[in-house]
Amino acid sequence: MTMVPDKRLFLCTDLDRTLLPNGHVPEPSGARELFRALVSHPAVTLAYVSGRNQPQMREAIADWNLPAPKWAICDVGATIFRVTGETWHPWTAWNDAIASDWRGMDSWQVAPLLQGIEGLRKQPETQQNRHKLSYYADPESDSARLRAAVLARLVPHGVRATVIWSIEELENIGMLDVLPAGASKLHAIQFVRAHLGFTPEETLFAGDSGNDLEALCGPLPAVLVANARPEVRAEATRRIQNASHPTALFFAGRGIRGLGGDYAAGILEGVMHHHPHAATWF
Repeated sequence: MTMVPDKRLFLCTDLDRTLLPNGHVPEPSGARELFRALVSHPAVTLAYVSGRNQPQMREAIADWNLPAPKWAICDVGATIFRVTGETWHPWTAWNDAIASDWRGMDSWQVAPLLQGIEGLRKQPETQQNRHKLSYYADPESDSARLRAAVLARLVPHGVRATVIWSIEELENIGMLDVLPAGASKLHAIQFVRAHLGFTPEETLFAGDSGNDLEALCGPLPAVLVANARPEVRAEATRRIQNASHPTALFFAGRGIRGLGGDYAAGILEGVMHHHPHAATWF
C-alpha cells in the first residue's frame, strides 16, 4: 500500500519569467537546482500552468531541462494534460466541463464574431485552440476597452467568455486571450486540485504576469515572483485590497539562503512562506 505523506503540496507554477529565467533580470545562481530538489520530494505534486500550448511547453521542459510535471495546464487554462513518463494524456473531462460556456462551439466558430475589433490582430493558427482565441495588440492599448469590445460582441450570442490581458515582456507586445468563462488558470488549477483531493491550503500557485492575476489574487495560496513587471505588482496589490474573499498572495523579494526573490528563488520563497515545514524538502 502506498503511504500518503502527512503534509502534501500541490505546486502549480507558471513557466515564462516565473520558473524560466527568460526575462531581463539575471537568474539567482542555484535556485533551479533547489527547485528540482523540492519537486523530487514524494510529498510534492508538480503542475506547470502556462500560456504555452502543449508542444511549446514540452519544448521548454526539454530546452531548460526542467523536472517533469505530473500535470500540465496549457493554453492559459484551456487545456489540461495528465503526464505519465513521455505520454501526455488530454483530459477530456475538462473540455466537457468548459464547452457549454461557448454553447458547444469551437474557436473557429466564435472567431467570426470578433472580426473587425479595432486594435486586435489574430495570432497565428498555431496559437489558437479549440477553446482559446488569441490576439496581439499594442502594449499601450486600453485593455479595459478591448475587453469590453470583445464581450459586447459575444454576449448577444449567448457566448460566456473570460478575456485575459497580458504583455509579452521580451517582445513588448500586448496579448489578449479569449476563453470560455469557466476556463482560466485558476479554474483549471481548482479542477485538478479537486480531482486529486488536495485542499486549498495544500495548494500553491506561482506567477508573474497579467494572465496569472486571477490565480494570484484568488482564494488559493500564491506567490508573485520579485521579477514581475511593476504594473502587474500594482494591479495585484489593487486586487487584493479590493477582494471580497480572504486572499493569500505573498510578494517575493526578501530572499532565502542568500538568493533573491526572482524566478525559481521567488517560488521557493513562497513555499517557505506558505509551507514552512517544506524547508526540509530542499
